[in-house]
Amino acid sequence: MPKLSKDDVLRLVAENNVRFIRLQFTDIIGIPKNVSITVKQLEKALNNELMFDGSSIEGFVRIEESDMYLHPDPNTFLIYPWTTSEGSSVARLICDIYNPDGTPFAGDPRYVLRRALKEAADLGYTFNVGPEAEFFLFHTAPDGSPTLNTHDRAGYFDLSPVDLGEDARRDMVLALEKMGFEIEASHHEVAPGQHEIDFKYSDALDIADKIITFKMVVRTIAQRHGLHATFMAKPIYGEAGNGMHMNQSLFNKDNQNAFYDPSAPDGLSKIVYQYMAGIMKHARAITAITNPTVNSYKRLVPGYEAPIYIAWSAQNRSPLIRIPAKKGLSTRIELRNPDPTCNPYLALAVALMSGLDGIKNKLTVPPPCDLNIYEMSPADRKKAGIDNLPETLQEALKELEKDEVIVKALGPHVLEHYLEAKNSDWYDYRTKVHQWELDHYLTVY
Repeated sequence: MPKLSKDDVLRLVAENNVRFIRLQFTDIIGIPKNVSITVKQLEKALNNELMFDGSSIEGFVRIEESDMYLHPDPNTFLIYPWTTSEGSSVARLICDIYNPDGTPFAGDPRYVLRRALKEAADLGYTFNVGPEAEFFLFHTAPDGSPTLNTHDRAGYFDLSPVDLGEDARRDMVLALEKMGFEIEASHHEVAPGQHEIDFKYSDALDIADKIITFKMVVRTIAQRHGLHATFMAKPIYGEAGNGMHMNQSLFNKDNQNAFYDPSAPDGLSKIVYQYMAGIMKHARAITAITNPTVNSYKRLVPGYEAPIYIAWSAQNRSPLIRIPAKKGLSTRIELRNPDPTCNPYLALAVALMSGLDGIKNKLTVPPPCDLNIYEMSPADRKKAGIDNLPETLQEALKELEKDEVIVKALGPHVLEHYLEAKNSDWYDYRTKVHQWELDHYLTVY
């Protein structure tokens, strides 16, 4: 990624007639927030002199300690391409959050990921990630509210004219490319109205920033086409849900892929096996972060290609971890359970810390499972030592609380507020009476 300085940002603002800049950050849940400033305030912002009220943000601070500073990262500067035709442009900068005493704010998800990346760097590694985020495009009602009516009846990799979202998806790709994304593929997914756009791997902090940006671009362009885009994990019963597979690799100080060993028969190094062992050891705990909603667990069920068993393979797509066939610099693991409702900063941080735990402790990965695990009997799975992911958000949160590595990766501030928010969601969900209960019990009992 090209490195930008403060002077570069000021120059680009002047050259592109930028009038407004959005200073962006995310809360603990992963919802983007922003403060809009005029170009006259930009130099002050770039000097880290702008404050905001942190007490109004989910999981940040109490009212009596609300003043916080925004530190814009010049490297994240970009111009929203859909604003350039309006005479003056709008740009954004992603910010790190700092306390008044100049220390990083422990509740900033970006800081959580930075801390994990430093631990990897101390071991001699950089962490690269390539996400595969899926989303649905739905019609909107006359009042603009979203419906569950899809715009097509197409399927996986289908071509227009049955894929009526092709125009919207094409405009999303064009907008993303103007914003510096290198798009590798875009296509229709399995379910009607479901799509996927893949962009090139990069270092984890850049990718986490890009996932947040990607979701905003997709929603914005969909709206301009009269559609509603959702990254909800499972919006339609009986159809595949939205996943966000995370392709991961570690590179060493010589910029060589540490997962690749050309002398090994399978081309895989000891490091990748240890990394996978760490992921599998902590899989039940990290699911609370990678699959953070009540609805996430309605995707993690048999029959829809979403993984529910803690296993790995290079030959099939039912396990939690798959190793794609391509080797060399492209050697990687694909973690298949995350969905795009997760906070990408936290999700990447806990995945990395799990893998590093495997490396530091030289953990041994179990043998691969090259069978279709969905078709194995419970006895066969038990014999093979294959455990399953949590079945509910509540179960995942309990696993999170007792996993020391993941607790440390998040830090006490993020852990406390994350658990508070998610346990509140679970309580609200389990105390509601849902339509399924009425349909099954109201007239029977």
